[in-house]
Amino acid sequence: MKDYQAENIRNIAIAGHSGSGKTTLAEALIYKAGASDRLGKTAEGTTVCDYDPEEIKRKASLGTALASVEYNDLKINLLDAPGLFDFEGDMREAIRAADTVMITVSGKSGVKVGTEKAYKAAEKAGKAKMFVITKVDDPDANFYNVLTDLKTVFGPTVCPVIVPVIKDRKVISYVNLIEMKCYTYDEKGNVSETEMPTAEVSEKMEYRLDGLVAAFSEAVAETDDALMEKFFEGEAFTQKELVKGLHDGMNKGIITPVICCSDVTMGCIDMLLKEIMLLMPSPADCPPAIAYKDDDMVEIVCDSSAPTSAFVFKTIADPFVGKMSFIKVMSGVLKANTEYKNASTGEAEKIGKLYTLCGKKQTEIASANAGDICVAVKIGAATNDTICAEECFSFDKIEFPKPCYKMAVKAKAQGDESKISAGIARLVEEDPTLCFSQSPTGELVLAGLGEQHIEVAAAKLKSKFGTDIDLAPVKIAYRETIRRKVKVEGKHKKQSGGHGQYGHVWIEFEPCLSDSLVFEEKVFGGAVPRNFFPAVEKGLQDCMKKGVLAGCPVTGVKAILVDGSYHPVDSSEMAFKTAASIAFKEGMKQADPTILEPIGTLKALIPNDNTGDVMGDLNKRRGRVLGMNPADEKGMTVIEAEVPEREMQSFTMQLRQITRGRGSFEFEFVRYEQLPSNLVADVILTLNSSEE
Repeated sequence: MKDYQAENIRNIAIAGHSGSGKTTLAEALIYKAGASDRLGKTAEGTTVCDYDPEEIKRKASLGTALASVEYNDLKINLLDAPGLFDFEGDMREAIRAADTVMITVSGKSGVKVGTEKAYKAAEKAGKAKMFVITKVDDPDANFYNVLTDLKTVFGPTVCPVIVPVIKDRKVISYVNLIEMKCYTYDEKGNVSETEMPTAEVSEKMEYRLDGLVAAFSEAVAETDDALMEKFFEGEAFTQKELVKGLHDGMNKGIITPVICCSDVTMGCIDMLLKEIMLLMPSPADCPPAIAYKDDDMVEIVCDSSAPTSAFVFKTIADPFVGKMSFIKVMSGVLKANTEYKNASTGEAEKIGKLYTLCGKKQTEIASANAGDICVAVKIGAATNDTICAEECFSFDKIEFPKPCYKMAVKAKAQGDESKISAGIARLVEEDPTLCFSQSPTGELVLAGLGEQHIEVAAAKLKSKFGTDIDLAPVKIAYRETIRRKVKVEGKHKKQSGGHGQYGHVWIEFEPCLSDSLVFEEKVFGGAVPRNFFPAVEKGLQDCMKKGVLAGCPVTGVKAILVDGSYHPVDSSEMAFKTAASIAFKEGMKQADPTILEPIGTLKALIPNDNTGDVMGDLNKRRGRVLGMNPADEKGMTVIEAEVPEREMQSFTMQLRQITRGRGSFEFEFVRYEQLPSNLVADVILTLNSSEE
């Protein structure tokens, strides 16, 4: 592959709702650019970007794939991002590395939640945007209805550039509004110019074209004062002015072009490649990147002659190749077999081989210039790390959604625990939206963004690292405590020839606010010698690990040693430890024991229209709503509540269903509260049966 400078590079993230045709569009672009010798299909598992076995099996993208192609002295880096909500982290990685976000919208189903999420993420990141309406030649598609929806949802920045000519519910040609020319495509995707449509060809087409051209011209006029003056004078723009206006408008975020295509029959794919070249900003056109050195903010210009700096935006754990780090070169030239510094860790970073990818096909390169995307293997850097040649500074990190769905992980084969931990550690390094930890109950817990996310992680663990696991609901970390003060006796006396065992204590137990045991002694007259006090405390501490109701750890107990007796020969530390445990068990039974459940604070970001439904659902989950506040994001509300952890297992999927994927939440443990009496028997039964 040739050496490309920033002005001849286009970095494009393809995002959108699941099923809107992202991977199929990427496949069509790759094929048309000549980087693939056949047009793969998602349904057959033959696409360039969906090459992972799990993606082929599920017929859906599960991670961002990089496909770099050459076209007309241009290098186009396509980042095919997944549309499933469970893999939103990958979409954010792709958008961070891209300069333009190409958002696919199905001509059949129109604007969906994934469309809005991709648009908002691109807008937040300050990226140029383009809508591509796919599947326009489907009998059930309606391009102009979808275009109206786009304008309604996203406002006047939406600007049609290529539109279909429809007759009898079939696309017969496509009009390029920049060129004001019409084109047809045969079954093999070959293009030929044809006459502009008239009312005889397609009903209302002349009327539509006049309106589209007027809206198109007005959008271009908004980008420049001179163009605005020319627009008001009624003069037509030249093709060069239209291209420059659209290019500048995209770069400023005030124009979002709309292009239609048929990625199956290859209709308009050639024109889309042309618009990529003409309209989309190159890395050199984009504003300088912001980095931080100590507390100072610095601007990093995309210039190959500047000192080298790069950002690691994605990591893949490949069991054969090793760790693969996807890198966006921000300035300078990143060279193979060269040592740099990892500004995030302060460690030296030796770059070995560099590659450019087209799906799973790897092409070794000697270097990558500013603005380009490449892959380094077996380096120490992790996702979000900054690599520098000279002075150290760090780029802003990608903000990933926090894990909100948990499952307990159990090895199917005994002795695989260490292999599971090692494998999951690699997966967590690859996917920052996964989290692996040990719960208070001792279970290994894998947390992600949803049920499918966890299932895919388990499948990858088996296919990549050869470890098979079972997934089960996470056990709730209940606690036991007492509700009243009691005084009990504990006596251990045993004679079996020779020295016997004798320990005798009187202990008062009472509730307290401490999480751990509070031990005091108020023994008078040496009834229990001081050297046995630690043994008494140790016996009580051991018993705190398991309560009398359901075997849960005990909390909130204060024990005061008040009296007892000893034998000068038979008393020992073990005897007093046993006596203390006898007193504890009896004291727990008499002190009105109960079960405590963990309570957490919930912060849910939801659309305004869904607040009533979500609050109703929280009430069913025994939640206490603390307040509602407008969110920074328009049309959204933050609901704050306290909810028992017991009720949160299914909340992730329920919230997604209520809000159609627009809602999100964070949940953090805050304290323990007494379990309602009507649930105590059920919890005891469940915990005791699980022990068996």
